[in-house]
Amino acid sequence: MPPLTVTFTAGPTGAWRIEGISAVSGESLVLAPRLDIAEGTVSARAEAWRLRGVVSHPRYATTVELRQLAAVQPALNRPEATCAALIPIRKSDAWWAMGQDQRRAIFEESSRHISRSMRHLPAIARRLHHSRDLGEPFDFLTWFEYAPEHAAAFEDLVEELRATEEWAHVVREVDVRLTKTEAG
Repeated sequence: MPPLTVTFTAGPTGAWRIEGISAVSGESLVLAPRLDIAEGTVSARAEAWRLRGVVSHPRYATTVELRQLAAVQPALNRPEATCAALIPIRKSDAWWAMGQDQRRAIFEESSRHISRSMRHLPAIARRLHHSRDLGEPFDFLTWFEYAPEHAAAFEDLVEELRATEEWAHVVREVDVRLTKTEAG
């Protein structure tokens, strides 16, 4: 899959209304009324903040895990998925100093990131954006969409992941909650 650049822009316009922003670790982001999501080139306009990431090849998933995910991972933009969360995170320098095999061992063998997430599919759709190599303030931007009736399942998922060994390496995390609206 060719890389796809995605830009999340918080400001006065966008299809998503920002319901709240909270810092889980480190510095927060400025509260703004709306969030716009654009794929590809983005025009310059006024904003509270802008975060970019690239959707590209999977980094830590095995072939078997990729097949399992493909079988149950729902598409984004489902009509019933009117709730969303954007969770940008930055991991520690110690995390990045490890070999990929060490990071994979913490990511899945210890923390079970993929297997925990699989239990919540297809109720919750997600897309991971890599930002570290773009010089962005976060390493990853994870976008989640779900129907209101799956809000408790989403809360369970983030609570489970934040309690893992992997999250001991997170130095900055912001939780942005949103609802989809007709007007932007």
